[in-house]
Amino acid sequence: MWPFLISFLGATLISPVIIALYRQQNWLDDPSTNRHAKKTHQTAVPRGGGVVIFLSVLFAATLFLNFDYYLLAIFLGASLLTIVGFIDDILDISPYIRLFTGLLATFIVVGAGIGIAYVSNPLGEGVIHLSQPQLSFEIFGETRHIWILSSLFAIFFITWNMNIINWSKGVDGQLPGFVAVSSVFIAILASRFADAPTQFNVVNLALIVAGAYSGLFIWNFYPQKIMPGYGAGSLAGFFLSILAILSGAKVATTLMVLAIPTADGVFTILRRLAAGKSPFWGDRGHLHHKLMDYYGWGKRRIALFYIASSAALGLLSLYLNTAGKIIAILTTTGIVFAFLIYTKLKALRHGKS
Repeated sequence: MWPFLISFLGATLISPVIIALYRQQNWLDDPSTNRHAKKTHQTAVPRGGGVVIFLSVLFAATLFLNFDYYLLAIFLGASLLTIVGFIDDILDISPYIRLFTGLLATFIVVGAGIGIAYVSNPLGEGVIHLSQPQLSFEIFGETRHIWILSSLFAIFFITWNMNIINWSKGVDGQLPGFVAVSSVFIAILASRFADAPTQFNVVNLALIVAGAYSGLFIWNFYPQKIMPGYGAGSLAGFFLSILAILSGAKVATTLMVLAIPTADGVFTILRRLAAGKSPFWGDRGHLHHKLMDYYGWGKRRIALFYIASSAALGLLSLYLNTAGKIIAILTTTGIVFAFLIYTKLKALRHGKS
């Protein structure tokens, strides 16, 4: 547990430094001057969570992991996301710029060879290989191969999670709480898989990520002193997706642990498209907004709900096969969809938007 504890301690100690720096420079998210319907905080709070996560993960990684080609690519991509997150903390850049740079970070790790080579067969025994078709070419006198399906699936999986998880950070403690829990379960699953393609310990990296978000959680839980920002939100999806891939393509398990944020994200995209709006621009229609606005849930209760549901689904994932996990994901999605539709109809009956 030392990787977890050192990363946790790092994030716990780095957070107040970043808070002080952001306040000194007046890099604050002030709802009185920067108004947006999606905001749930009432006082000026620094973002900066991405800087905390990156520094604490990097510090612990230098102590416990053997750096290889894969890990260097991971931190190169993470560096890009952190820089973009830092700029967004100050300037509120366009979501399309964030999407493009997120894709670039994904291309870096997939280009390094981190791809989804196979997925478990949900209809029976064995796996479905994604190694064909391949694109072969010569470079620097060597023959290189690109597994097209494997790479495309990995790009979609990582980019999807970076955006969907980032949307579930609307209230104090919400995102770092369920991300820490999800990382722990990926660590448990990774410990069962002994054929990781890297020289570093995937379990230790998962524990490092869990520790970093646990440390941020202390400062982000109600009443929050720092917000995750785009940096910590995108890094969460980035790290979790890569850990899932490296721990044996645990795609279904990861989607199951993240079932509620994922279902909320899918519904949000469909809802915005149906209304003729861009799916990338924020609004006040997420699950956490509905729980707060229509059912009177407090921020602590919402954060604990996300943490508890991720933990419950994570425990369940340890005992289900792939088909069972898919059923659990679809059931959770159906419940979230039904709840959001019911809430919308209820709001319309009362003349609310």
